[in-house]
Amino acid sequence: MAAGSSAPELFVSMADNVFADETKSLGVGTIIGSAIFNILIIIALTAALAGQDLKLDWRPLARDSSWYTVSIILLVISIADGKVSTAESVILVVAYIG
Repeated sequence: MAAGSSAPELFVSMADNVFADETKSLGVGTIIGSAIFNILIIIALTAALAGQDLKLDWRPLARDSSWYTVSIILLVISIADGKVSTAESVILVVAYIG
């Protein structure tokens, strides 16, 4: 579900990198903000439409939050110099697969 809700950001980011002018880029903040919004809406709607009290385990939230934090840190490190090298892109793809 998380990959499906983040797919629009992935394709917008890819199109932005290929077609947009560097001065008119959508920006990383837009992608991150949209992903956070999607995560919050999915959880809120699931809880609202469940029709009963939900008993949630803390482990999935901790796991997802940890991986999301790691991915944001990797992204910030990768774009710190304004360029993403091939090695950095491979690390980001491997982290996504992980």
